[in-house]
Amino acid sequence: MSEAMLSKVRKLLAQAEDPACTAAESAAFTAKATELIARYGVDRALLAARDPTTDPVGDRVVDVVAPYARDKAGLLAAVADPLRCRCVRRPDGSGFVLHLFGFASDLERVDLLFTSLLVQAAHGLAGTVVPSGEHPAAFRRSWLAGFARVVAERLRAAEAGAAAERGTPSVALVLADRSDRVARRVAEVYPRLRTAPTRRLAGSGFGAGAAAGHRADLGGPDPVGRPTGRTPLGGPPR
Repeated sequence: MSEAMLSKVRKLLAQAEDPACTAAESAAFTAKATELIARYGVDRALLAARDPTTDPVGDRVVDVVAPYARDKAGLLAAVADPLRCRCVRRPDGSGFVLHLFGFASDLERVDLLFTSLLVQAAHGLAGTVVPSGEHPAAFRRSWLAGFARVVAERLRAAEAGAAAERGTPSVALVLADRSDRVARRVAEVYPRLRTAPTRRLAGSGFGAGAAAGHRADLGGPDPVGRPTGRTPLGGPPR
């Protein structure tokens, strides 16, 4: 992501996080930051359609550690999928290893957003009271599920809006081709990949987590690592 774009996103998020901002002002700054990130994704895709060397398909391995490793892995998948990346989850002791596949620019965007959202989720959970009589871990897992669901929905909407803004059928074809190429790369590396069964959660925190997902800033600090690096991510939420 260009330094000029990063500078704009940082300024918008700094304004959104300013305690002096009203809720409406904060939401407007956040929406603009999200819009810029989505536009960047479409612009890089169109550039790569003309010159594939500018944005090759790549992969990276991400370590997601306890506590709530499975739930944080779900958040990473919720960010990756709308940004046309695919992730394969592998158990690794008490945590998970996620193998991410995507174009370099999209992997960069996933890094950028997930790093920020992981911190935001930790802050949101810290400020949410577990209902009396409910198991804290069950509540927090369902909270994280709600947070991830809404984040994914918001990212899909931003990506669709950025693509529609270009107003040409060729954009949709370019983006579809990129998704197909990533899927083929995954199939080459994992030819016997199976879909994980649907997870059932007992906690009542889904609604509170979803509300936090609506408030989340969909942007963050500089990306961690490089497309072929192994990035350890973990720590909070607890």
